[in-house]
Amino acid sequence: QVTSFQRVAVRSLCTASPPEHPEHGRLVYKGNMAKAVLGVRFFSYSTSILNMLMVPYLMLHSSIGSDSVLIQAAFYGLIGFFTFVTPVTLHVLTKGYVIRLYYRDDEDTYTAITYNAILAEKATVFHQKDVKVPDITKMFTTFYAKTKSMLVNPMLFPNAKDYNHLMGYDKGFYWELAEGKEDDKGK
Repeated sequence: QVTSFQRVAVRSLCTASPPEHPEHGRLVYKGNMAKAVLGVRFFSYSTSILNMLMVPYLMLHSSIGSDSVLIQAAFYGLIGFFTFVTPVTLHVLTKGYVIRLYYRDDEDTYTAITYNAILAEKATVFHQKDVKVPDITKMFTTFYAKTKSMLVNPMLFPNAKDYNHLMGYDKGFYWELAEGKEDDKGK
């Protein structure tokens, strides 16, 4: 909220709670790359559709038809590769990118909004107990919700407590000592 005060802009800090979604709960995270992910995937899909429309024209009007079958197969294979593999690869890499994350206090559930294969928003509901943090940091994965990999940027959580609760860091740690177990078995 910006208010003008004698030609000086004054920004007021609001301590109001984040917006509530009637079905999903309180907004705890909003990804800053949502428009970029949507734009890149849309561009990839549109160029693939354009390629599929142009291939019949190229087949009929190019000089490739008079060359050997091997050259034809290589040419159309290359076009087919970029037509189908690029959108599939982009989908696999970005399917877990969380656009928005909501939290319901009363049920201790999260709702992650991601994009599906047809670029529509998809809601995944999970409990905090379903969150698994990978032992080894993986590219494009911050945590697993049940079996689905999710990608969030911890720096974009307005409240660090929300991130800590999501990841289970607020519960404390339990350390298993291998030596202690072996000593107990020997007694």
